[in-house]
Amino acid sequence: MANQTFHITTNSEGMRTDIVAPHDNELIVDEPANMGGTNKGADPLSTLLASLAGCENVIANMVAKEMDFDLQNIKFDIKGSLDPRGLMGDESVRPYFQTVEVNATIETSESEERIKELQEKTDARCPVYTTLQAAGVELTPNWVKA
Repeated sequence: MANQTFHITTNSEGMRTDIVAPHDNELIVDEPANMGGTNKGADPLSTLLASLAGCENVIANMVAKEMDFDLQNIKFDIKGSLDPRGLMGDESVRPYFQTVEVNATIETSESEERIKELQEKTDARCPVYTTLQAAGVELTPNWVKA
């Protein structure tokens, strides 16, 4: 299979970035007013966590189909923590997440063992999860049955 290229275009005004993604999908990334933004969209770090949730969902659905897994619904609650000194310019502190906790609640008739298998296969194949992992972010997956 050939490599796939992803492409976006942007227009920025101050802290706000208007993004056009493939198929004319639009997204706004911004900062809250107290950070100099207009609060018209999610901040970049929350957008990264949202990308993780979206990617995990897509991969979980693909993997579930391959495993003949009864995946009825999946809900994510994702928390990331970082030391803001890094993004404010302190070179001794990395400017990205130190930890990310991925809590997933699965509606299914499957066993906890099968949920664990789904989670492990999903995490191993999710490009966003594995990118964070490669960056040394401490990832804590916690997938449970609803």
